[in-house]
Amino acid sequence: MNGSPILTHMPKVGKSLERRTARDLIADKLMVLVATNMLRPGDVLPGERELASVLHVSRETVRGAIQTLAARGVVEVSQGSRTRVGNVDLSHVTVTIASPNAIDSYDLEDVHAARLHIELKVVGDAAENIDEEALRKLDSLLDAQKICGDDAMRFLICDREFHVAIYRACGNPLLSDFVTDLYTYMMDYRRSAMSRPGAIEASYKDHSDIVAALRRHDRAAVVAAFHHHLIRIYETTKALLADEEANGRNRKSS
Repeated sequence: MNGSPILTHMPKVGKSLERRTARDLIADKLMVLVATNMLRPGDVLPGERELASVLHVSRETVRGAIQTLAARGVVEVSQGSRTRVGNVDLSHVTVTIASPNAIDSYDLEDVHAARLHIELKVVGDAAENIDEEALRKLDSLLDAQKICGDDAMRFLICDREFHVAIYRACGNPLLSDFVTDLYTYMMDYRRSAMSRPGAIEASYKDHSDIVAALRRHDRAAVVAAFHHHLIRIYETTKALLADEEANGRNRKSS
């Protein structure tokens, strides 16, 4: 399994990919999930089998990656208990081109406009270039998403793999990395949004529509489905920001 294309789809994390092992690459992938607040301190990681399935590598590779992260203090491994995310600051980590803090410093409206302008172009190109191997991977990720239940963390791990696989299919690595950075915007809010009733089901439906359009290589349908998906992300993030602002005002007035 270590020869899977997923290993060529890794964010660079500021380092050359040359002469790096599969374990190192998956360790970096998991570290990015922590750096972007998709995984939070104290979170219990999914089991090795589940991570191996989502990341398309062997359980041995996942085990080695977790050992690497434990040595760095990113996760805490205790005998007889599940692996947990440690209390560590990874704000310095480069996700693809920029650090999470750099992306989060921009206004929601600006990020949303950038995603509509650039991401729709990227996924449109992906519709024309995607191959059967990538489509099979997306099918596998849809299957994984279907069994996440109401677990927002598990869904978002699959969600990131899903989006990045589509971005990579566009054929332009620089554009793919750029939209991946945009994807990480305010991930802590995204996780809260996905925890709301019905959110996972709605996102799964969006993803199914996107894959169906990709399988037909229908550029217009892919762009329309992704546009619908991006509007949903924008509206839920905006609502959470408004709620936080209102709660802040209430706390000040009390």
